[in-house]
Amino acid sequence: MSVLMVVCSCPDQASAAALAQTLVERRLAACVNLLPPMQSVYRWQGRIEHASEILLLAKTTAPRLPALKDFIVRHHPYEIPEILAFSASDGLPSYLRWVEDETLPATAQP
Repeated sequence: MSVLMVVCSCPDQASAAALAQTLVERRLAACVNLLPPMQSVYRWQGRIEHASEILLLAKTTAPRLPALKDFIVRHHPYEIPEILAFSASDGLPSYLRWVEDETLPATAQP
């Protein structure tokens, strides 16, 4: 199975919720968790920045990753959004199958 966990940080609850909703609606992710605000420290354009952000954890598959990344890049408020994908090396087989089923394009649904 080719299930991935994709991490993406958002500047606020509204943008995080909108991205999460649409990723699931478009079957680019089976599920997206929105984690409570976190503090991020990073270097941007030569300066150290501090920001409160919402972290998204999206469950998808390798075949859907390119479309998921493209969607986030086009709709995210950041110039360069954080998009990191990690392979799920193991998991409950029925959950992994569910992620695969829920991310099939609508035209491929049984």
